[in-house]
Amino acid sequence: MNEPIYRLALGNDFTKLAPKLQEYFSLAAGSGSYGIGEGVFDVVGCQQKWMRPLLALTGSEEAFFPEYGEGIPFRIENHAHVDPFGRQALTARREIYFPSGTRLFHDTTSAITTPQAGSVTPAPIRLVDHVGRYRRLVTDLDVSVTPNGRLRGVSKASRLFLGPLRIPLPAALDAKAFAEQWWDENEGKHRIQVKVIQPQIGVVLVYAGRFHYRLAPYLPGAAQGTSLPRYAEPDRWEKRI
Repeated sequence: MNEPIYRLALGNDFTKLAPKLQEYFSLAAGSGSYGIGEGVFDVVGCQQKWMRPLLALTGSEEAFFPEYGEGIPFRIENHAHVDPFGRQALTARREIYFPSGTRLFHDTTSAITTPQAGSVTPAPIRLVDHVGRYRRLVTDLDVSVTPNGRLRGVSKASRLFLGPLRIPLPAALDAKAFAEQWWDENEGKHRIQVKVIQPQIGVVLVYAGRFHYRLAPYLPGAAQGTSLPRYAEPDRWEKRI
């Protein structure tokens, strides 16, 4: 049976999320629908000017980008599916409409079962995020619910997959992502805030904004069963975690 990955990861705590967030994170593979969010980022990108030429070198990865702007429109699509390795997954595809051009930023979060030898209890579920066009950057994701019903996510250990190499990033180099999403009753919109912080240099990437969200049915043939639509697929899948 296909289950929403955040419900798998949070367990009973899922019901502590605000009702609108429960709806948002309840998308499951095989439902026949995908999520569409459209809104505006109050801020988005790299605020440190000296870093932007470096980030320009990684622009083709579709994970980090050198632009920075305020009041920038964006669109996000959420696709629940089963990844090529049989794992429940959620792919988020973001289009960010900078004046200089559109940036694509996407990732796939998969629910990973970690069997415990000799245990009769259900295996714990953890979330692993594969980032970018080639899914070369992989990070563990720790999710929790705040006392006021928000979803909080913090990235843990990260690693790079370069060909056959698996390169764990040491703590001194690893950038941590801190995310929070909530429902704003006053505005009637979803709100999100994300900061990626590298301990040596500070904030590498930030985005914060608000958006409307709705579900839409897949067009016939766009997503067969529990698969991901072709246009939302990465250029490369990574099985390793």
